[in-house]
Amino acid sequence: MPPLRSQIQPGATVDIVQKQDQPTGRLTRGVVAAPLTRSPSHPHGIKVRLTGGQVGRVQAVVTPGE
Repeated sequence: MPPLRSQIQPGATVDIVQKQDQPTGRLTRGVVAAPLTRSPSHPHGIKVRLTGGQVGRVQAVVTPGE
């Protein structure tokens, strides 16, 4: 199950799946600039914008050391 919105803060490092990568499941790692989904949860993951400009749904929050 993808993380809840409360677990995703700006500045957090996350793995996202971008729209064009959904068929393959390829993940992109980056730092959250802003959450875009308003609801507390979403079955496919909370949509965020990364500092690099990529937009996708969070599949995992990366803990330091991973």
